[in-house]
Amino acid sequence: MKREGQPNAIEKALQVLLAFQVDRPHWGVRELAAHLGFSPATIQRVLQTLKAYHFIDQDPQTQQYRLGPIYYRFLEVLQSQHAIVQEAGPVMRRLALETGETVHLNVLDGRERLCVDSVESTQSLKAGMPVGNRSPLYAGASSKCLLAFAPKAFVEGYLAEVRLTPLTANTKVDPEELWADIAAIRRRGWAESLAERTLGLGSLSVPIFSHNGHVLAALSLALPELRFTDSEHKNRCLEQLLKAGGELSRRMGWRGAYPTMP
Repeated sequence: MKREGQPNAIEKALQVLLAFQVDRPHWGVRELAAHLGFSPATIQRVLQTLKAYHFIDQDPQTQQYRLGPIYYRFLEVLQSQHAIVQEAGPVMRRLALETGETVHLNVLDGRERLCVDSVESTQSLKAGMPVGNRSPLYAGASSKCLLAFAPKAFVEGYLAEVRLTPLTANTKVDPEELWADIAAIRRRGWAESLAERTLGLGSLSVPIFSHNGHVLAALSLALPELRFTDSEHKNRCLEQLLKAGGELSRRMGWRGAYPTMP
């Protein structure tokens, strides 16, 4: 909740930290001051305090500021709190070996997809998915998989309010097309996409169910377009992904039917 009046020192520090995003990972003092509407002296003071506690780091060559290494410690704590992340680790590593592709685990975070774990492909040509990566729920296989298996009221509310902005030329921004996609994903039990969020990247995704059938996460494979369009390889990947998704769902207590290869 946004407070009325002038922000206090803690709120200023939080606004500074939140300014560091994927599309703007580095800031100079004057740039950040202009962006936030604070004086350069205030920004300098906040940055130096955050730097002393390793929340912020400074590039010795450019003198620009970036996020510090302390967040890796928080990442370990966050991952340790999620049973799905702990259970998924061995399954993901095996799946990466079986398919040769990058495996990633995603959850709903508000109205976005959030990557909470990833095992990168060892191939020279590979698709990456860093932990912490976010995307809207209407673009990409993992996002649409989470959306498709979310409660109906959530899906309806999301699609009624979200602005469907294209991320690439392949992003579907027609509500009727998106509803048709969601229905198809629920019917067959898995999602696929090609260059909807990132050009040159294909993706396959399956749901992970809890004991009561609620979707806990989406287990996904990221493939370079070259291998995604190889139907034989893609089918092998999907087969292994479905097996892994079923195994992980059973580990989380699900005892119902799970999708299989068409």
